[in-house]
Amino acid sequence: MKNPRVGLAALAAMCLLTAGCLQGGDSGDDGGDSGGDSSGTAGAGGSDPGDGEVEVFGAFGADEAKAFNEALTAWEEESGIDIKYTGNADFTTFIRSRVQGGQPPDIALFPQPGLLLDLAERDDIVPADEFLDMDDLNESLIPGFLDAVTDDEGTVYAAPMRMAVKSLVWVPKPTYADAGYSLEPESLQELAEIADQIKADGTAPWCIGYESGAATGWVGTDWIEEMVLRVAGPDVYDQWVAHEIPFDDDQIKQAFDEYGKIALTEGNVQGGGEAIVSQPFGEAGNPSFEDPPACMLHRQGNFATGFFPEDVQANLDDSVDVMLFPPLDGGYDGQPVLGGGDMAALFNGEDDESKEVMEFLTSDEFGAEWAQAGGWLSPHATFDASNYPDETTRKIADLVAEADVFRFDASDLMPAEVGAGTFWTGMVDWTTGTKTTDEVTADIEASWPSG
Repeated sequence: MKNPRVGLAALAAMCLLTAGCLQGGDSGDDGGDSGGDSSGTAGAGGSDPGDGEVEVFGAFGADEAKAFNEALTAWEEESGIDIKYTGNADFTTFIRSRVQGGQPPDIALFPQPGLLLDLAERDDIVPADEFLDMDDLNESLIPGFLDAVTDDEGTVYAAPMRMAVKSLVWVPKPTYADAGYSLEPESLQELAEIADQIKADGTAPWCIGYESGAATGWVGTDWIEEMVLRVAGPDVYDQWVAHEIPFDDDQIKQAFDEYGKIALTEGNVQGGGEAIVSQPFGEAGNPSFEDPPACMLHRQGNFATGFFPEDVQANLDDSVDVMLFPPLDGGYDGQPVLGGGDMAALFNGEDDESKEVMEFLTSDEFGAEWAQAGGWLSPHATFDASNYPDETTRKIADLVAEADVFRFDASDLMPAEVGAGTFWTGMVDWTTGTKTTDEVTADIEASWPSG
């Protein structure tokens, strides 16, 4: 979903983790046919057992594929197992085609849990508890990470290999600190008080931009997802994603209202609703680095740093600071985190070497080299944060490790007609004032596919 006037190759590398930024792509579980009947081949795909090779498919390529392979080198030498990675930007079509044709890989790294569960429902994926110690995994992972890959009967079908974090608020460090604004609001109400201070000092507090070509509006969906988690909590969030409650439920409308206090209050965002929709999302935070800043608070994922000005990126720790988007006082009693991740799933249950690779990829021992190179976050609270290349990344890891619950981006889990369709366009209509909360939520509810 990204197009901040940067090259498409860099864009794709940034966005594959956060499926909400896949421009024009399948944004989640489409709730429909996965390309054919189940082949029932869990345990029968990929390489031959004992051949010393394990085939892994994923969605990322280029520099990320290089970093992934480098993170495997030392383990491959120690284990004697050769991991063959294939990346494909059209991962959804690629993996469906291979599974339907009876040629799945040994392991696949899914950026979207919906597709993974769709294949698991057809018995193509091996349940994780058949080869992973789930107690150990649950102890080390950030809470809630496995919920997105757990079916209605409680069976877990994957475990995360990396994560992306969206619930972050970025600020220009020197200016923000010199003004004496707090970086530790305990609630959204306290954050609103900080925003009022910034506004009283003559600056629009919030930096927000939606523009992303055909995917314009996805940033707005992230905001609503943040608010649903804080207003109603993870259980209601899950019901909303699964359409067990309607999109126009009062709790979802309240989430719109809470976001409206930020986005639609006069003077809170430079230029108001029309400017939000026309501002390229990747450039939205850059006015905070102007002298004087045009805005101060930028809620965006950890990938936002790749879109900051070059001088900021070159001196990140001294240029920016970051905090978690706080909980709502009177809402969910805890600190939720919104994000995404690559979920590793096993197709070849007959191959012990593939199981060894899965154990490594989903452990807190994986990723040190990738972390040191930058652009990677471990989903494990027990990961050695000293491997991260800067204090900013280490701070993000520490903040997330202390969170109470993690949830995947809702629009990436909803049917594509909604998550990458009416939800996106509805946010544009709502933000510009073309439609009210009641109208937008009713329209989105009406668009939800039946069956």
